[in-house]
Amino acid sequence: MGSVDIVRALGNKYNAEILGSADDPLSAQELSEELDVPIATCYRRINELTEAGLLEHHDSVLSDEHRRVDVYRRNVSEIQVTFQNDDFDVAVEERKTVKNKLDDVWRTLSDN
Repeated sequence: MGSVDIVRALGNKYNAEILGSADDPLSAQELSEELDVPIATCYRRINELTEAGLLEHHDSVLSDEHRRVDVYRRNVSEIQVTFQNDDFDVAVEERKTVKNKLDDVWRTLSDN
């Protein structure tokens, strides 16, 4: 996505809060409850952030009710917007990726 699209996505209500909370994988329902965002709005914001390349579908996990639930996490660790005169620049630092699935499982287990 281009710089304008990223800034536009960041400017929408709730998007920055969703990105801030999505360091670890969370479902739309979890984000909605944590941030007090209406669930329909949360889904729209997740779609916007995904299309802008700032959020990613991380996995589909089994819920406590034994249903598959999509979880999302941000795929950026830092965004810098610099304004100069009538122009601006956006620098995006991508999130470090996990080397393999075993590392991801180990990190999840060690967090619990």
